[in-house]
Amino acid sequence: QVQLVESGGGLVQAGGSLRLSCVASRSIFSRNAMGWYRQAPGKQRELVATSGSSTNYANSVKGRFTISRDNAENTVYLQMSSLKPEDTAVYYCNVHESWPGPVMDYWGQGTQVTVSS
Repeated sequence: QVQLVESGGGLVQAGGSLRLSCVASRSIFSRNAMGWYRQAPGKQRELVATSGSSTNYANSVKGRFTISRDNAENTVYLQMSSLKPEDTAVYYCNVHESWPGPVMDYWGQGTQVTVSS
């Protein structure tokens, strides 16, 4: 089992920045993905960024958001810059373990990000 605790959400004006943090309760192999998803009201949860054997970003955040990991601290960060009102959502931390197995997904409780225009 893995418990994930997120922090760093809040209210920010358009064009501003926020940094989200997520701490896992145990170490995560670097080849397994840690990342961020978001869910806006009335919409499905969507991938924002993941970091594992490769790094992936949603097209909508490329060039504005940066994901990073500190494996020694079991932490993943999401630095968000040039925020837009459409970035408003609940942001969820995710750990996807596939090695050495079995495949497991863990989720944090979510942190609200609100971007005002």
